[in-house]
Amino acid sequence: MTDPTDHAFSPSVKAAQIRKGSRPHYAGMILADRVDARLAAFVGEVRSFYLGSASADGQPYIQHRGGPKGFLKVLDDQRLAFADFRGNRQYISTGNAAENRKAFIFLMDYANRRRIKLWGELDVIEGDAELNAALAVPGYRGVVEQAMVFTITAWDINCPQHIPQFLPAEEVAAALAERDARIAALEAQLAALSESGT
Repeated sequence: MTDPTDHAFSPSVKAAQIRKGSRPHYAGMILADRVDARLAAFVGEVRSFYLGSASADGQPYIQHRGGPKGFLKVLDDQRLAFADFRGNRQYISTGNAAENRKAFIFLMDYANRRRIKLWGELDVIEGDAELNAALAVPGYRGVVEQAMVFTITAWDINCPQHIPQFLPAEEVAAALAERDARIAALEAQLAALSESGT
């Protein structure tokens, strides 16, 4: 059975680590290959991620995917999936997966400065109405064209170093509105006290 760390650390990567002196640090590293509670919770909160794929000859491609919390779903202990809505119709990820299933997902949580790296294989599933319905986003009018199913071979939580903190605009707006309402209430109290002479 393949060690999950082999997906991240190929012989060439290990050679570079030896040459640069970091191999002892990573030699005992253990990567997970199943969805656990930490990964499921993280997936349930993400609103966007990056999907990497490559053609048969190795031409890389990275695509951004976004949606409301919960649009990326855990199917079981080894698979994640999301609905592929009709978009610009370039089909680069679809074409890449048809000839090279190896893929990568990079999950970012900018608000909490966390990231998760997932190695795996991508399958594009067309014509499965039940799966499409399970992956559909409630309230979104886009047409589900196909399902994208990612089978995890390894994953790792990465350090927060150099991740800038970004907050979703609607969360900032809600916090500012709450603050402004509190200020208005306090100003009204002060005005009432002033008028009463106390």
